[in-house]
Amino acid sequence: MNKQRYDLLDGLRGVAALMVLFYHVFNDAKIFFVWPTPVYEFFHGFLAVDFFFILSGFVMGYAYDDRLKSSMTTGSFIKRRLIRLHPMVVMGVLIGLVAFIIQGQTKWDGTLVPTETVMLVCLLGLFMIPSPPSIEVRGFTEIFPLNGPQWSLFFEYIGSLLYGLLLYRLPTKWLRVWVGCAIISIAGFALLTEDGGIAYGWGSEPVNFYGGALRMLYAYPMGLLMARVFRERQPKPLHLPMFSLCTLALVALLGLPFLGGKDVESVYQLVCIFSFFPTIIWFGARGVLSGRAQKAVSFLGRLSYPLYIVQYPFVYLYISWVQRDPNPYADYAHAWGPAFLTIAASVLIATLCLLFYDEPLRKWLNKS
Repeated sequence: MNKQRYDLLDGLRGVAALMVLFYHVFNDAKIFFVWPTPVYEFFHGFLAVDFFFILSGFVMGYAYDDRLKSSMTTGSFIKRRLIRLHPMVVMGVLIGLVAFIIQGQTKWDGTLVPTETVMLVCLLGLFMIPSPPSIEVRGFTEIFPLNGPQWSLFFEYIGSLLYGLLLYRLPTKWLRVWVGCAIISIAGFALLTEDGGIAYGWGSEPVNFYGGALRMLYAYPMGLLMARVFRERQPKPLHLPMFSLCTLALVALLGLPFLGGKDVESVYQLVCIFSFFPTIIWFGARGVLSGRAQKAVSFLGRLSYPLYIVQYPFVYLYISWVQRDPNPYADYAHAWGPAFLTIAASVLIATLCLLFYDEPLRKWLNKS
């Protein structure tokens, strides 16, 4: 796969990161777009995490399978992954700490949180250690309460370790068996849990850990399997507007409103991760970019990770502001102006982090 195809896939990662941001603002915060026609919500934005996991497995497998089997050590691979991921983890936790202090250092019920507890949670987050239920600073059972979406990075780290220690060694036939067992496991989980679906991983309850682990244990190996099949078949490039087509498909899937009913929702979420997302990645990998389109899509891909990891502290502030009493905007349905300000601030801070912190620091660390 040449650089252009990586750019296209990374660009799709950027699209998914934007959809997560809209999901957090317009659904997590119970904000709705107010159009002249019916109210709208980005209910399925949480599935972007599964898209990220599959895409990470695909890119990791294509980039590192042969190198790990020849010249690269597992230690070198893990070091590369830490350099790639951890600088923005640190930044996300620190931004979350500042936002929590600005918010008033209180739980959602107004209870003041002791400073030593906040500092402990911050320390745990910096070292990617989930906060136990006994150390709660928001009252919402998040395992990374200063920056909620960090939970998916926790499982991304586990996936990278699993790949560097085991998965790259597995013959393709056994990787197929792994993926088949994972499909059965996550399907059973989604259909049999009390609430249904796969929107788990962020909280400290056992069901959240099991759900988050199953999402990663299916999606990451699935991406790796796709990379191996792609490399073996070497499908011809598609000289079509693949980025636009894949973007439209991804936005439609992630932006679909709540479908109603546990069983319907569960089936839809499973179809997305088993069929739709792998298809988008497969065709996206065959797309061709050039000129200005390549530069724009490449930048969107570079921005995707900083945007994903810094956005939620601003969402926390937004929710806190809207809930103030008295507040003329305390009706969520009329707070669309501040909602878009939250989105703009997230994109701006993510861009500044990318250009002046993440990329320069990673460049320096890779040289040392």
